Amino acid sequence: MSKHVLVISTSPRKGGNSDQLADALIRGAQDAGHKVEKIALYDKTIGFCKGCLACQNTQRCVIRDDADAIAQKMLMADAIVFATPVYYYGMCGQMKTMLDRANPLYASDYQFRDIYLLATAAEDEETTVEGVIHGLQGWITCFEKARLAGCVFAGGVTSVGEIKGHPALQKAYEMGKTV
Repeated sequence: MSKHVLVISTSPRKGGNSDQLADALIRGAQDAGHKVEKIALYDKTIGFCKGCLACQNTQRCVIRDDADAIAQKMLMADAIVFATPVYYYGMCGQMKTMLDRANPLYASDYQFRDIYLLATAAEDEETTVEGVIHGLQGWITCFEKARLAGCVFAGGVTSVGEIKGHPALQKAYEMGKTV
């Protein structure tokens, strides 16, 4: 069954390593017949959540910027993939801000069930990504019908393009095929 997969690349660097990991997953998902939409946050305007909670009544954010439109796309996706570089053993600020701004979805009849994580870091220990997983799992826990369905981590990559030839690219492609 074909799914609508939304890939949110949160790296501030266009074409960065996590962005390339996202592209590998996208190729796999498309090869499996899924409809895929990619949103890169590097050129989006996304303000911080104001904590007003008006969105819990309206299912829309009072701040009319790119995050509001992205959250509406998240609402209708069957699966959501977040791609992030690891900063200080956590997700990048752009990803955290987007998760916060997706608060209108909490009170909505969201369609997504499976959430996937793609992460890259200069450090290559498998534990490097644990903080990102923990942070994303905190968001997912608030959506009782959703689950963390998969994670691919590419360690040992810093400069743009260093991921070329990394085994995680194939893992991301394979994960895309099974989304």
